[in-house]
Amino acid sequence: MNKVDLVIIGGGPAGMSAAVAAYDAGLRNILILERDKSLGGILRQCIHNGFGLHRFKEELTGPEYAYRYEVQVRERNIPFKLNTMVLDIAPNKVITAMNSEDGMFTIEAKAIILAMGCRERPKGALNICGKRPAGIFTAGTAQKFVNMDGYMPGKKVVILGSGDIGLIMARRMTFEGAEVKAVCELMPYSGGLARNIEQCLHDFNIPLMLSHTVVEIHGDERVTGVTIAKVDERRKPIPETRQYIECDTLLLSCGLLPENELTKSANIPLSPITGGATVDQNRQTETEGVYACGNVLHVHDLVDYVSEEAEIAGKAAVKYINGETLSGKNIKLSTDGKVRYTVPQRITAEEDVTVYFRVADVYRDIKIVVRDGDEVLISKKKQKVAPGEMETLTLTKDMIAGVKTGALSFSIE
Repeated sequence: MNKVDLVIIGGGPAGMSAAVAAYDAGLRNILILERDKSLGGILRQCIHNGFGLHRFKEELTGPEYAYRYEVQVRERNIPFKLNTMVLDIAPNKVITAMNSEDGMFTIEAKAIILAMGCRERPKGALNICGKRPAGIFTAGTAQKFVNMDGYMPGKKVVILGSGDIGLIMARRMTFEGAEVKAVCELMPYSGGLARNIEQCLHDFNIPLMLSHTVVEIHGDERVTGVTIAKVDERRKPIPETRQYIECDTLLLSCGLLPENELTKSANIPLSPITGGATVDQNRQTETEGVYACGNVLHVHDLVDYVSEEAEIAGKAAVKYINGETLSGKNIKLSTDGKVRYTVPQRITAEEDVTVYFRVADVYRDIKIVVRDGDEVLISKKKQKVAPGEMETLTLTKDMIAGVKTGALSFSIE
């Protein structure tokens, strides 16, 4: 059995950032396991710009952003195995994996960082009426076909869901000569970044139909059209609003799911809201010595935040391996429903902590309030918050040290 101090599962932006941070913190015995044929993860197919504005203070494409981290990994001679599928994580941190060169093998790790990313919600999870003709793709699959393989999925396109990948693919398909008939969104607001709505839809006169969904797919061999309908406040289709749109392609951008099959098999508790593990401020899961970061923990809107979070996990894993103990706080973070979730979900040490959170709806002229019981610790005014954009608040060391109730609540007023 191979013995490695730190094993990182996933070689995307989160995995590479965590590896570089761990190396720079003094650890040398590191191994990255990546199931694809090269490092970089999903960024390799994201050829549009908009990456790196926070991290590198310049605008990069996805492959450029990934390449910067790959260069750092190679400069430090951090070993990695490509085309390697991790099959299981045992409670004693023994990893079972396989590839074509080594066959099936096991690795005993002192610490593990989960950085497996996320996957798209497929058609089977959406309960849309109709047959199963050709021409139905998730937006990410279509992006890979167009950007990496050079294939056009279709010429007349309807997109269901207004997540960032769907918005970007509306623009990309337009660039390649397709006609994007509409982007339909079940919710009364878009799930994507405001800049993507402006740059990808408004700039190309692509209609965004809020509170609409696809109720039927038409076609036998190939999609010939879809029927869409407006939905009521309970998100149920209104029959008299049904309308038919002729198309040969339906792209689905209906949300991302953290890739946590391995996490489940390791019996690590997951949050029912984020779909990722519940973690402390160091991104340590409820299993000691196992950390999670990036989109496998919760879905991010900016890769810059993924890198920040991965660095936290990488540095914390080195401290754990070196046996450095932290103070034994256990402060739970709760939300009011208008704030959907926070990451981390608990705080275990007296130090400055940046809390990431998302809201449940579009709210205007509000205050984000953090309370310790009845005492208000933070009250921050915001003109607008939306589910598509991550929010952050920093809790200072002094605030955490002074918590009396053992819990902090996040609410919107």
